[in-house]
Amino acid sequence: MSREAPLSIAERDFILDALREGVRLDGREPDQLRPLNVSFGDEYGHVKVQLGKTCIVVRISAEVTKPRDDRPFDGIFTIAMELTAMGSPAWENGRPGELETYVTHVLDRVIRHSNALDTESLCVVKGVSCWSIRADAHVVDYDGNLIDAACIGIMAGLQHFRRPDAVVRDGQVVVYSPEERVPVPLNITHKPLSITFHTFDEGKRVIIDATRKEEQASEGDVVIGVNSAGDICYMSKYAGDPVDAVVFVSKSSTAIDKVKEISSIIDKALQADLTKRAKSGQIEESRAENDR
Repeated sequence: MSREAPLSIAERDFILDALREGVRLDGREPDQLRPLNVSFGDEYGHVKVQLGKTCIVVRISAEVTKPRDDRPFDGIFTIAMELTAMGSPAWENGRPGELETYVTHVLDRVIRHSNALDTESLCVVKGVSCWSIRADAHVVDYDGNLIDAACIGIMAGLQHFRRPDAVVRDGQVVVYSPEERVPVPLNITHKPLSITFHTFDEGKRVIIDATRKEEQASEGDVVIGVNSAGDICYMSKYAGDPVDAVVFVSKSSTAIDKVKEISSIIDKALQADLTKRAKSGQIEESRAENDR
């Protein structure tokens, strides 16, 4: 059971009255994101996302395993999120709640089901061996908008990650260390991100990137998944009061603009990390080829 303190009636009314005046508690516009920072660790696929006070760390990992019987030509891609007491005192370690299940489901739909990662490229030997890619998201601090922050972290991690190179020799899969061969980037087919909208005042007020208090005061949420090309690949309303569909047809353009804005931040962070690694001699992709 969640131990999170409920929002008081006074707090709820204050947030709603402020929105009616076109004001948010932190001074943002309704369609304005909190400050976003994306940074990478020394290990490939290790990402830290800071969205306002919400902080998430994502780690991408890979191992050679057996493909699923019903998809012998495909590799495996898994997204996992665990909400622990580190992120919020309302969460209990080892006891998955409704929020964890919901967030994981949406991330799976936006990223995995939209085929953001080309799983066929992960196949090593048909029906025998393949790469299994796993994205683990850990919430360090929670102040609302878990879905968008985690989606940013996972997509940035997939683009940053490099798996070990591998070949099949005499029927056996040989995996090379980074010292033996330059690691291989993943094949990303497109780059979807999610934008979460929260509604207030019978759908008359709509905001993005809600803080935790704003989430508690809202009537419901809608998640729109958009890729960097502007294609809408996911839309869902999980719970809450009904909202006129026309409202979110109009908000789709906002989602497209925000995804482009976030994608630009991710691209700049990736380029900065690439430059940093090149200067320190950690990578040679820009000037060397694998010795095959």
